[in-house]
Amino acid sequence: MKKALIAMSGGVDSSVAAAIAVDAGYDCIGATMKLFTGTRNDCGCDCHTHQTDDAQTAAEAAKRLGFEHVVLDFNRDFEREVISRFVCAYENALTPNPCIDCNRYIKFGALLDKANAMGCDYIVTGHYARIEKSDGRYILKKGMDADKDQSYVLYSLSQQQLAHTLLPLGQLTKDQVRDRAERLKLSNSQKPDSQDICFVPDGDYAGFITRYTGKTYPQGEFTDQNGQVLGTHGGIIKYTIGQRKGLGLSLGMPMYVKSKDIQSNRVILARDCELYSDCLTACDFNWIAYQNPGGPFSAQVKTRYKSVPADATVIPLDDGRVKIVFDRPQRAITRGQAAVVYQGDTVVGGGTIE
Repeated sequence: MKKALIAMSGGVDSSVAAAIAVDAGYDCIGATMKLFTGTRNDCGCDCHTHQTDDAQTAAEAAKRLGFEHVVLDFNRDFEREVISRFVCAYENALTPNPCIDCNRYIKFGALLDKANAMGCDYIVTGHYARIEKSDGRYILKKGMDADKDQSYVLYSLSQQQLAHTLLPLGQLTKDQVRDRAERLKLSNSQKPDSQDICFVPDGDYAGFITRYTGKTYPQGEFTDQNGQVLGTHGGIIKYTIGQRKGLGLSLGMPMYVKSKDIQSNRVILARDCELYSDCLTACDFNWIAYQNPGGPFSAQVKTRYKSVPADATVIPLDDGRVKIVFDRPQRAITRGQAAVVYQGDTVVGGGTIE
């Protein structure tokens, strides 16, 4: 019998994924990851309480489904690989996606290593995406529920990680998942989906960073693209590309964040029509659909988790980076976010926007 370690967050998705794994005949162990306790300075969050509640809910689901549940402490790994990268990105004028780093380094990194050490053949998660095998290669595909598809945040998975991962919810809709949880009488069947980054539940990223680091991020100038001063900003970490709300300015016309200059501590504003770009370059690129594309090809590209895939030409460069040229200019392409390449419902690969 194959053995599976189930990543159980306390939510309905991972609980139903566990139930499907049990029905499929896997010998299951449930694992809730303790990720962040808010120990460095005073981060101001209630992470420990939330994680304790989630672990209890996950343990209840595991008991009802008939398998053991454990709590695994990945606090140090999470601080090093997710929070430190998150803070460093904002301090360097980037806009990170910590869920991608968490998947890359924690769920499919540290947790998979732990699963191997425990003698498990697979890890199981509640992501809405699909893994298939074609011509000896593992392929990542979009989940069947277009509104819940999470393939974008899984683009960094390696062939080895894909080979040892099961995604039971890829063929299901959210409504089907909740219906199944109801039938199983799981206490979390109607638990709301998490909408925010787990360690910033109030959505105040700048406030979290300030409390976590103990640093003060000084005020600076808002300018237009010609260098004309338009006002004073409240600290460069508070702004992201494309932002309009919260600038605290009255300029007579809508203005948006176009870029940030760390050296001069300036936030550069522009009109909406000036936010569009027809190309980008992505680094740290991970190819999934094939070993090496061999040359330029046509595809669809997402530059944010919720963006609509846009037609583009994908051009692999000699240094390992990838240039993407869009058929139509895209709004507010943001350094630090991911550019994920699709062909239909297949994830070709992805990288970090420079």
